[in-house]
Amino acid sequence: MSETTALEPGEFFREAWVAGVKKYFPGEPKAGYVAAWAQTPEWERQAAGAVYQQVADFVRVSGGSTAKLSREQKGRFVALCWIAQIFKHFDSPKASYVADWDELPQWQRETDSDIFERIEQSL
Repeated sequence: MSETTALEPGEFFREAWVAGVKKYFPGEPKAGYVAAWAQTPEWERQAAGAVYQQVADFVRVSGGSTAKLSREQKGRFVALCWIAQIFKHFDSPKASYVADWDELPQWQRETDSDIFERIEQSL
């Protein structure tokens, strides 16, 4: 059974994020990084749903060719979609919220790549 049948798209995205943080974050992550869906701020819920949809649409319109993308390319796509959502919800976000791929910590890159792959595999 597909995981998307049990969860809303944003919640699916959030669960993939939390799983990645728990797997890759060095040490103890901030509470907000692993907060349950019910404790996630509304803007972040909206952003998670939007990025899930962008990834899902990209996978679908690519006709299966996303399987040929590198893990890094997949993660970069998630990161870029997330940055757009940050700009949508905040007029002047902190620089760390809109950092480009090369500026992201390794744990976040791995998590973003996992998110893409989990969405891709669920479709």
